[in-house]
Amino acid sequence: MHPKPVYKRVLLKISGEALAGQRRFGIDQATLDSICADIKRVADEGVQIGIVCGGGNYWRGRDFPAMERTRADHAGMLATVINGLALQDCLLALGAEARLQTAIEMRTIAEFYTRSRAITHLERGCIMIFAAGTGNPYFSTDTAAALRAAEINADAILLAKRIDGIYTDDPEKNGDARFIEQISYIEVLNRRLGVMDATATSLCMDNNIPIVVFGISDPNNILRVVRGERIGSIVCENPVLQT
Repeated sequence: MHPKPVYKRVLLKISGEALAGQRRFGIDQATLDSICADIKRVADEGVQIGIVCGGGNYWRGRDFPAMERTRADHAGMLATVINGLALQDCLLALGAEARLQTAIEMRTIAEFYTRSRAITHLERGCIMIFAAGTGNPYFSTDTAAALRAAEINADAILLAKRIDGIYTDDPEKNGDARFIEQISYIEVLNRRLGVMDATATSLCMDNNIPIVVFGISDPNNILRVVRGERIGSIVCENPVLQT
């Protein structure tokens, strides 16, 4: 018998690169199918789930330094809408109910984001996908994830990454980097560990929203985290373990 979920409502943050799989650009259909199948399993267990996806598999403004920052950020927001549509389509094909809301109004494509409508959809079991970031330039999708998590009163942010947790340094560049199982928000900020950007981390700290960081290479990890399995790393106010 499987353990019951430990969360009632979560915000899942997925990087755009995660959807690209080994392709590094665009969307890998097999990867998308696998991730969405696990998201549906989470919803089927009664967990209310919101999703924020990055757009780095299509666009990164910093790769275009000659472009005016606001326009570059707007292009990035549109990239997240592409990913949101792909997630919605895949979830619907699996038989899940999924809605896409955008922070920039585009009525022919998706609903415009409102907190009250999002919560209503969540409470009736609909998977919510929040796209177009916060709708403002100079804010990352990490900040959008923290903002939406606070607005919908999520129990935790599930931060799905290529790397399987938090390390003292980039483990892909430094073989001596040590794994960190638990750490406080303030230590993440002070040590500049780059779990989420500083604005997002501060927002989570102010609202006491735990951040669970884990690897997405095994999509089943989403369900495992929701069931309370100790995988990945956690950022919280008062970590039990020393780092």
